[in-house]
Amino acid sequence: MKNEKWETVSSALRFVDDHLSVETEAVTTPARADAREWTVVHRKSAVVIAAMTVEGKFVLIRQERIPIRQTIWEMPAGQVDQLCGSGSFKDVALRELREETGYELAPGGEAIFLGDFFCSPGFTDEREFLFLLKPVRRSTAGQAHTQAEAIIDCREFSPDEITAMIAEGTIRDANTLSTWARLLARKLVRVG
Repeated sequence: MKNEKWETVSSALRFVDDHLSVETEAVTTPARADAREWTVVHRKSAVVIAAMTVEGKFVLIRQERIPIRQTIWEMPAGQVDQLCGSGSFKDVALRELREETGYELAPGGEAIFLGDFFCSPGFTDEREFLFLLKPVRRSTAGQAHTQAEAIIDCREFSPDEITAMIAEGTIRDANTLSTWARLLARKLVRVG
């Protein structure tokens, strides 16, 4: 009889720190009764924020990214350490927006959940939860990011500017590209 579920037969921890763990796992799948060995990076979930001003511009940050040795423009995002009490992914998105950009949701503003995606399911189970926060405004408290984040700049861009940045290859991170695609698909932003 064919195995109708995913089952971890064995796992060996290779590395662990505060942000991720690396394991080699042997797993049976619904299509394969023989265990298949795979190295998996387990990583915390994250939120990605499309922050739209009352003028219809989007707030992006420019951040140094050591793994790719580049400084890139991207939408604010952050890992979900844990949801405490009545906390939610929306609460994390609101906090990350304020910390990374110095913006906050304006009174009467709304947080729209856009869905989620897996950033690179070939090697990691990391899951991104996407939000549109609108309208946002500058917070009187300003930014509160840490030096570890290496945020160099924060600016507002029109939808046409963002589309051009994507077309030119200026914006290349999966979080921003996926969030922008979701905004366009749901007709929550107009270009052109």
